[in-house]
Amino acid sequence: MTKIVFFGNERLVSGLEKTSAPILCGLIERGYDIAAVVSHYTFGKSRNNRELEVAEIAKTYGIPLFTPSKPAEIAQELNELHADIAVLVAYGRIVSQEIIDMFPKGIINIHPSLLPRYRGPTPIEATILNGDDRAGVSIIQLTAGMDEGPIYSQKSLNISGTETKFELYKKIEETVTPLFFEVFPKIIDGTLKPEPQNNNEASYCKLIQKSDSRVDWNKSALEIEREIRTFLGWPQSKTNLGKTEIIITKAHVVSGDLPIGKAVRQDRNTLLVGTSKDLLSIDALKPLGKQEMPISAFLAGYQDRLDI
Repeated sequence: MTKIVFFGNERLVSGLEKTSAPILCGLIERGYDIAAVVSHYTFGKSRNNRELEVAEIAKTYGIPLFTPSKPAEIAQELNELHADIAVLVAYGRIVSQEIIDMFPKGIINIHPSLLPRYRGPTPIEATILNGDDRAGVSIIQLTAGMDEGPIYSQKSLNISGTETKFELYKKIEETVTPLFFEVFPKIIDGTLKPEPQNNNEASYCKLIQKSDSRVDWNKSALEIEREIRTFLGWPQSKTNLGKTEIIITKAHVVSGDLPIGKAVRQDRNTLLVGTSKDLLSIDALKPLGKQEMPISAFLAGYQDRLDI
């Protein structure tokens, strides 16, 4: 039986509250020998109190769990496992060639984009921010270069352009899971060979920062609306309405013109804010420390704190 090391936490987007870890669970259900799970906590100290799903699965099945800050710290332990192959899903750490070479059949990486487009840490987010009409997944052979490895298989999917980060993640997860288990046996037995990427067509996505959470009303309404869908969960889209700091959770674009950053209450159910192009109509929001609410409830409950 093929012996596998699993790298990652299967949280393909930042701020994801929970994953069912379909790749790790699927490997276990299909009888593969999981020699170890290697993961880490991605989202800061506050997240460390919540157990990773892959960690819970490892404990349930008695699989050794490692959470080093970098793989080199457990190089000896990995080498002593004598695993045939590794599978990597949302690991978020650089894996050196020394570690890759420990696996005779290499490390297989799931990347949620149509490589070589959107190499880097945030391909799902980049798909939304750029207003793409399709997304996709790639199953590649990991190399030391960032997402540069040859491709075993890819699949694209059409998207509406209105998906939130979490909705797009779910569509990608539902696409890649059956694709992976279709091609993985062929990778193991060597009947499927990877094809090199065209580096001349490569593009890269940037790491999203906490500082990106502040809404910049100098951008267009379309750009801001995309950011709201992209930044849900983390880092969120924050601004002030009068004396109240809020997180915008849903909005849409309306034609019109107002001074940049100016908020106007059109009626009891409509709040419009001026941008560099068009208006942003806020549909739902969260006052800081409060629950999400529709704009109508906010306008009714916070009227005395709004300078509009």
